[in-house]
Amino acid sequence: MSEQALRLGTRRSKLAMAQSGQVADAVSRVTGRPVELVEITTYGDVSRENLAQIGGTGVFVTALREALVRGEVDFAVHSLKDLPTAQPENLALAAVPVREDVRDVLVARDGLTFEQLPDGARVGTGSPRRMAQLNAYARSHGMSIETVAIRGNVDTRIGYVHSGELDAVVLAAAGLNRIGRIDEVTDFLSVDTVLPAPGQGALAIECAADNADLVAALAELDDPFTRAAVTAERSLLAALEAGCSAPVGAYADLLADGQIVKEMRLRGVVGMTDGSTLVQLSTTGPVPETHDQAMSLGRELAAEMLAKGAAGLMGERAL
Repeated sequence: MSEQALRLGTRRSKLAMAQSGQVADAVSRVTGRPVELVEITTYGDVSRENLAQIGGTGVFVTALREALVRGEVDFAVHSLKDLPTAQPENLALAAVPVREDVRDVLVARDGLTFEQLPDGARVGTGSPRRMAQLNAYARSHGMSIETVAIRGNVDTRIGYVHSGELDAVVLAAAGLNRIGRIDEVTDFLSVDTVLPAPGQGALAIECAADNADLVAALAELDDPFTRAAVTAERSLLAALEAGCSAPVGAYADLLADGQIVKEMRLRGVVGMTDGSTLVQLSTTGPVPETHDQAMSLGRELAAEMLAKGAAGLMGERAL
C-alpha cells in the first residue's frame, strides 16, 4: 500500500504554485511519498491595499502558518523574503534550498536597459527598497526617473509596460525564472546597483517543530551556504527593526579563493525612498558555521549602519 500523501500548503498565485510544485517534486524524491498541493488564500492575496499598510511581510505567511498549526497541511513553502524575522517556536524552518538568482530585473518598453530610459521615465515597483536605490542610482548618473508604486501579480505588473502606462517595471529575477518568463527581461540589475531584499530568491520550507521525521526528511533539501547567507541578511533586517515598509536591502555572498570558499561578505543598504540619502556598508568575515555566527554577522553590520545614521532614515515610511 502506498504511503499517505504529504500535504503542502501554498499560496494560489501562479508564482507560488510554480515554486511549490518544484519543492513538491523534490520532497517526493527524498521521502518516496506523493505530495499534494493544498491551496490557501492569504490576506495579502485578497487585499488590494498597499503592502506597507496592511502589515508588511507577514500578510502572505500567517494563513499558511495557521494551517500548519491546525494540522491541515504537513508543510508549507514561503518566499523567504516574505517571512517575518522572528521564528515561531512551534514551527521549524526545516529547509532553505539552493537559492535562485538574487537580482532585480527591469522589464522595459522597446527593450530598453536602465541606462537607456528616457528622462522622466515612469518606473513601477511596489518596493520602497527598490525605489530608494533606483532613485539614488539615477541621481548619481544624472538621470531623472519617476518611481511609481504598483501592486499585483507578474502579469499585472508587466501589463503596465505593454499598455504604455509605465516605461518599465522592476521585478525579482527569481520569480520570472520560476514561471518561465525570464526572456521578457530587458536589463539585469547588478547587486552593485540594487541590493536585493533580505532572503530574495530563496525559499523557506516550514513544518511543525514536533514532527521530527518530517523535519529530518525536509532537511535533505537544505543548502547550508544559502541558509547562512539568508540568516545573516535577515539578522541585519531584524536588528534594523525594518519591516516591509523600511527600504532595506541586504545581500550575503561567498568570497572564494579558487575553489576554496574563504569568507562571507554581507552588504546592507537603507535609504530614503527618493534616493536622496543612502547608508550603504559591508562587512566580511569567516563563513558562518552556526546559526549564531550568521546572526552576529548581521547584527554587527546593523550596528555600524545605525551608527552611520541609518536610524534617522528608518522613520521614512514609504506608502
